[in-house]
Amino acid sequence: MKTRKAFGVALRKVRVARGLTQEDFGVVSSRTYVSSLERGQKSPTIDKLDDLAAVLQIHPVALLALMHGSSPSPVEAAKLLRQLATEMEAFSALKP
Repeated sequence: MKTRKAFGVALRKVRVARGLTQEDFGVVSSRTYVSSLERGQKSPTIDKLDDLAAVLQIHPVALLALMHGSSPSPVEAAKLLRQLATEMEAFSALKP
């Protein structure tokens, strides 16, 4: 599945699970924009990803993780968390 489409699927999945409508994003976005994201027609900027995640009450990394693994099992989720922790630890030691 293409990245934009996968993001749209993840966005819609979380939105529906939270009982939100596309109109509920009106503080950060238009319904038309949310619809185009969910249909895979557009990609959000990093700032917009953060805004969308705030409305969804989910961490932006969790939204991206759902994009890459539609419905991860607990074992797959734990593996991903270990990988993220390892990568973040390795990069936190680097100086900017």
